[in-house]
Amino acid sequence: MSAETGAPPPRAKLPAPVRLLVFVVVTAAAAMVLSRLVRLAFDRAWLFNGSSERAQLVFSLVVVLALLAAHVLCLRVLDREPWSAVFMDRRAARPPVLGAGALLGAVTVAVPTLLLLGGRWFHVVEAPDGSWLGQAWWLLLFLAPAALWEELAFRGYLFSVLRRWLGPAVAIGATSIVFGLIHLSNPGAEARSTVLVILAGVFLGGIMLATRSLYAAWAAHLAWNWMMAAVLHTPVSGAAFSMPDYQMVETGPDWATGGPWGPEGGAAAALSMLAALYLLVRRAPGWWRPDDARHSPSSPAPAAADDQAVVAVAPRQPE
Repeated sequence: MSAETGAPPPRAKLPAPVRLLVFVVVTAAAAMVLSRLVRLAFDRAWLFNGSSERAQLVFSLVVVLALLAAHVLCLRVLDREPWSAVFMDRRAARPPVLGAGALLGAVTVAVPTLLLLGGRWFHVVEAPDGSWLGQAWWLLLFLAPAALWEELAFRGYLFSVLRRWLGPAVAIGATSIVFGLIHLSNPGAEARSTVLVILAGVFLGGIMLATRSLYAAWAAHLAWNWMMAAVLHTPVSGAAFSMPDYQMVETGPDWATGGPWGPEGGAAAALSMLAALYLLVRRAPGWWRPDDARHSPSSPAPAAADDQAVVAVAPRQPE
């Protein structure tokens, strides 16, 4: 008991490596249980012998639920931390935050791709007629949980523990490397595409830290993928989606266009992500520093929480 308040002292947290291990084990256990329940509830032929996208969607939903369960247990029960510790509080989900993330994700991949189209390193070919709106909605439904589980896995609780233990730079670097390596199983993966996915992990981590919102990183991730698949009609991380009316085909060198991997695997997208990171540094200075350094007397005063949601893209106000 505290001598001053009579309240029990705060419970000591488990060491960071143990907390990381517990989170991974809980996530894996929850995923196995949920997968078993799905197999019992649905016909196996319906899940796996039909559209491969259907099985991938079910997989994404299972992993999202498993990761959320692990977040509740590790963050709320074991650590007794608020959702703000992983940038998943209600303030982090405000519409301006989500809009800023989505805008940055969509623009960062659309601009270099359209420039390559203008330079004739992409060209548009006809595709069978169909319902663009229906396919675009399906892609939104399909891509949203896939982007969410990747954000929860790589920029959620694990990222938070690493950030507090070793600092934001290490957290971004470590999670981005693993983020890149898991994409090696995608069609057409190679060294260049892996490096670009690692850079994308840094880009998404920067968005999360600059906006203090995991939801903003999710919105950016989803907008990035949806822009390529539903609007530009290009492959997404090596996966090609069937879209009606037209298709964008790369005709320039793979190092610039990304080749079969899609525009995100080329130098143009890399330069665009670096430019976006520079914008984040300019508009939200200090997001890459540890929290104690950001808030030290010698550091610039942090922006108010309400202002940080759109600081990445909103213009500075005149003094």
